[in-house]
Amino acid sequence: MSQAVYTVSGMTCGHCESAVTREVTTIPGVTSVKAVASTGLVTVDSDQPVDDAAVRAAVDEAGYELVGRA
Repeated sequence: MSQAVYTVSGMTCGHCESAVTREVTTIPGVTSVKAVASTGLVTVDSDQPVDDAAVRAAVDEAGYELVGRA
């Protein structure tokens, strides 16, 4: 099991959290995602290390910006 925490800018509400969660969950190997708008943090649990570029692309697809690892 692997866990990574990212900082995402632009999330302001529950809808934002859902959009990011929905996109990041589609990455192969991801088992759970927790996005928190109030902190800007997105925690990704996976059964293998996830490529940061894949997370960045998923967050971008959701309409937000991945700042980097927290």
